[in-house]
Amino acid sequence: MSNIAWALEHDRASAERALARVPRDLARILDAAWAGREVTFEEGLRLARTTGEELRALVAVADQVRRETVGDIVTYVVNRNINFTNICFVGCSFCAFSRTPKERDAYALTLEQIAEKAAEAWRRGATEVCVQGGLPPNLDGFFYRDIVRAIKTRVPEIHVHAFSPMEIVYGVERTGMALREYLLMLKENGLDTLPGTAAEILDDDVRWRISRQKLTVAQWVEVITTAHELGIRSTSTMMYGHVETPEHWVRHLLLLREIQKRTGGFTEFVPLGFVPWNTALYKIGKARPGPTVEEHLKVHALARLLLRGWIENIQVSWVKLGRALSQLCLQAGANDYGGTLMEENISRLAGATAGEYMAPEEFHARIRELGRIPAERTTTYRIRRIFA
Repeated sequence: MSNIAWALEHDRASAERALARVPRDLARILDAAWAGREVTFEEGLRLARTTGEELRALVAVADQVRRETVGDIVTYVVNRNINFTNICFVGCSFCAFSRTPKERDAYALTLEQIAEKAAEAWRRGATEVCVQGGLPPNLDGFFYRDIVRAIKTRVPEIHVHAFSPMEIVYGVERTGMALREYLLMLKENGLDTLPGTAAEILDDDVRWRISRQKLTVAQWVEVITTAHELGIRSTSTMMYGHVETPEHWVRHLLLLREIQKRTGGFTEFVPLGFVPWNTALYKIGKARPGPTVEEHLKVHALARLLLRGWIENIQVSWVKLGRALSQLCLQAGANDYGGTLMEENISRLAGATAGEYMAPEEFHARIRELGRIPAERTTTYRIRRIFA
């Protein structure tokens, strides 16, 4: 990690000095982005291909844009992950979490167990539960409705952030309902927001290579935009560091930007670095071994500049990045530290080693180490408390 120390200190003067050391074409793009002009695809691709001093300039400018856009507060949410089943028929090659029904460690929580986990989270100070799971064969499509209902019956005040677009498509298929009606049913029973997961890379060729049974780009976009139209906001994500290229990053980010222009429904963007170690995709030699340090910094910086004016909150996934890298990415354009989680299975089983729980006090300490101000937020980024 010694090659990343350069990313730790940024101010306006250092960003200006960094710009002075790069080729004129890149300096013009970064100057314009800093001034607030939208980055085009060609410009984004130029930024995505930076290395060395050019990458230093990209990161420095992205951090200045972060400071000027959202300030020095770094937010986090007190939440709990509930992965209610690991039984799944899809077989994504990048996933080490899923199991077949007959495997020894396959599990499926009951509605009572899910509700109890939510109640326990509430007692521990959580304002949100994030509920996702595998796709069991022969699932009752109304089970997702029943999950939301069970949680809200037990803990009416907690925010239910639940079900990826893939789960929504599966529920629609299993019930035979129209997408809009299915989402309305979930909302009426207490669904508050959707995780914008199952996005991976929004390119159908890449999706075919890493998971042939996953929903298409068009299906993902339809679920997200329909949810937004119904007043169900969502996060947005991108998984990088596997088989994709920098061109895919840029196209993915620009698609998210276009959706946000139409709907305004995204609350945040979360870059998700691929954790390769226990996945079939990596073991059979079809994926690189996750992102490099430079790619982590680059993706967070790109997100800040390409999404500027449309998606202002850029989150670091501490469970995937670990302590040092998550702090560095907070200095490459990001402003949110994610959630306490309390439990986490998907990244851990893929080989991540950062743990499953981060206490609020630990967030405060890590944020203050950066000279920034910690603040607890809600799922939709209302500040609950600033710890000055």
